[in-house]
Amino acid sequence: MAGRRRREQDEPLAVRVLREQERHTTQVGAYGFFPRRGPRRSATVTPAPLRYWQFNPARPWLVLTALLCVAAWLGLFAWQRGTAGLVDELPLAVLLGVAVLVLSTARTTVSDAGLSFDIAGLRRTSTLHVVARSLVREVRRGNPPDGWPRARSRGGWWPGRTRVAVRHLAADGDGERAFTVWVRDPEAFAEALGRPTAGDRH
Repeated sequence: MAGRRRREQDEPLAVRVLREQERHTTQVGAYGFFPRRGPRRSATVTPAPLRYWQFNPARPWLVLTALLCVAAWLGLFAWQRGTAGLVDELPLAVLLGVAVLVLSTARTTVSDAGLSFDIAGLRRTSTLHVVARSLVREVRRGNPPDGWPRARSRGGWWPGRTRVAVRHLAADGDGERAFTVWVRDPEAFAEALGRPTAGDRH
């Protein structure tokens, strides 16, 4: 085991990143989009438990937009056809509104090897969208401090969530990257990535 770890530490970063990305997709894919249900029945090998995962609902502005669109749709039919038109269109309008919100639901997942953001389980996690754990340099509670790269937002605010900033190396070796995400448990999220949290607690 010690020899294996030494070989992994000595290998080029690009090789290690590719290996971790593949390990992440394999582990995450064995669980499907709802990890609480356990591994897929089709999994040939029982995967290790995921280090951290949470669902990220559609952003508040998207929820408001969907509600406004449904209301406008129903209002148009009510104006053109009266109550009968409103009743006829209500099921379809509500169904499409709910579908938009469901398909906008994402999942933040940390495995033994990486981190990814998956959308509604419609596709297999791509290695191109995986941040290898070996690339993570810092996890900070709150906003990114001065001197960090411009951070990409990964999901909006929801009650009970705390904003966390993550700084990591680029997979192609071209400098550093950063992103922010709202998590339910900052300490558990940082521990899953192998980096203790730092920064403002507000």
